[in-house]
Amino acid sequence: MTSYLIRRFLQSIATLFIVSLATFGLLHLMPNGVVRGMLGQKATPQQIAYLTHKLGLDQHIWTQYWIWLKKLLHGDLGYSYIRNQSVNDLIKETLGQSAYLVGLSLLVTIVLAVPIGVVQATRRNSVTDYTITTLSFIGYAVPVFFIGPILRDIFQVKLHWVPTAKAIDSFHAALTQPVQMILPVVTLVIGLVAGYSRYMRSSMLEELTQDYVRTAIAKGATRRRVLYGHVLRNALIPMATLVGLSLPGLVGGALLVEQIYNINGIGLLTIAAALGNDFTIVLGTTMLTALVTVVGSLIADISYAALDPRVRLT
Repeated sequence: MTSYLIRRFLQSIATLFIVSLATFGLLHLMPNGVVRGMLGQKATPQQIAYLTHKLGLDQHIWTQYWIWLKKLLHGDLGYSYIRNQSVNDLIKETLGQSAYLVGLSLLVTIVLAVPIGVVQATRRNSVTDYTITTLSFIGYAVPVFFIGPILRDIFQVKLHWVPTAKAIDSFHAALTQPVQMILPVVTLVIGLVAGYSRYMRSSMLEELTQDYVRTAIAKGATRRRVLYGHVLRNALIPMATLVGLSLPGLVGGALLVEQIYNINGIGLLTIAAALGNDFTIVLGTTMLTALVTVVGSLIADISYAALDPRVRLT
């Protein structure tokens, strides 16, 4: 177990290093250069020279990367000269509402997907199973950038069931305006429930074929006790891994949802920075997203081993 944890920790460090290297390198391949992209085509040579020196871009690229990496290891994500604010402060201002959106969506997904998967498994090949499967395929296939504007236009613009409000620009605003968070959460949950419920169905069906189920029934245990006391508990264990592995897709979907519903979170911050060629913010938010993804995957692997004694990590 200890050797596995050490190995996975080293793999996580290597993954973050590769992500940082790739992101830093790709941003420096911007057409006309980083500074020209930040200042625009009308920038004077004096302005370009000043900002180039200010950002340290007149040094060798490996020197630039090493300086940025040292700051990153000390928790300094850089300074945005376009917004005239540190990236750390910008992330602090936007992290709460993004975490609330992602966390609430994940919670709602699990609450809905687990019973749906159980119903499908216990009523396999029935009309109910086929109907839910069809709806799941549709929900899984519809992208966030398509379903989001449709839900917004129907429920906000036409039916006025959800009032149009100002931008949600803080965690407190997201927490105290639950009605405004309904559509963003639903937009994310549709695709997630479709995938999670299918996974739960497969996990339940696999557990129902195990020898311990037949043994329990042969000993006189009721179907309800076997299903909810043994099968469901064991079928839930792989869901821990699924939650960790689905974080990249969930965070990626949240980027679009924040833009669609005007939520001033990390997603909207990243998109605005990318459109404005503010590479410092893009670097910071990318590394934060990568860190959350890697940590989530690591926690999922450890949780799987902790929840299931039959798993031996070597």
